[in-house]
Amino acid sequence: MSKKLRVGIIGCGAIGSRIAKSLKKELRNDCELSGLYDIDPYKAAYLAKTLDVKKTVKKSLKDLIRSCDLAVEAITSKDTKAIIREILKAKKSVLAMSVGKLLDAQDLFKLAQKNKCSILLPSGAIAGLDAIKAASLQNIDKITLTTRKPPAGFAKSVHVLEKGIDLSEIKTETVLFQGNVNSAVKLFPENINVAATLALASQAQDKMTVRIITSPEFKTNSHEVEVTGDFGQMVSRTNNVPCPDNPKTSYLAVLSAIQTLKQFFSVSKIGT
Repeated sequence: MSKKLRVGIIGCGAIGSRIAKSLKKELRNDCELSGLYDIDPYKAAYLAKTLDVKKTVKKSLKDLIRSCDLAVEAITSKDTKAIIREILKAKKSVLAMSVGKLLDAQDLFKLAQKNKCSILLPSGAIAGLDAIKAASLQNIDKITLTTRKPPAGFAKSVHVLEKGIDLSEIKTETVLFQGNVNSAVKLFPENINVAATLALASQAQDKMTVRIITSPEFKTNSHEVEVTGDFGQMVSRTNNVPCPDNPKTSYLAVLSAIQTLKQFFSVSKIGT
């Protein structure tokens, strides 16, 4: 019988909590939930109580990393890159939900390779990444990502706060942002990780344009991707139900993280 992988969760908010619950249910035959950590101790304690795993709460990030073979990063913090670096330095693998933090982080991918561990990137809330990765083997001319979400999904976004936008005043379809992927990720860190995922998969972030649109008429989070290149043209659109616990995140994004873990566990079993 193969040894179960120990998985620790960093960040016990809506996303981290849903992943932790899946680890205890659907994935319990493949892994062990070995640690929970949040900068707010109450969140970790509450989740541990809900899952009946009180002994898994860790007092520090170091304790969490020490307790696991793989850490799930599910936070929104300016220190995310530093946290991922600490995980990799400990020769532990990491599932990164904050993909936007990895856009210009080749040093982290090199560190993972050096320490023979993995950085897992979920496909997020879009379809067709396999095709885009294949297209990237040749020239890609242009990528356009158009994201549409209800106003509530942009509450407290950096761009909205900086521009003093009153989301309650928006009555018709409104373009909140149009520009490059780096700016999009910086201004909408909780909304547009899908843009970073697309940029990393295509290896063509300099040819990518991001449009972010909102309207009270929108009932789902949708992502429309158009790619043209030597392979031809591809257009895809995914309409996502918002995550029940967090309207800024598509439910599919959380499910893709769980599926990524499931695939990683399967591969790990083959390697043992």
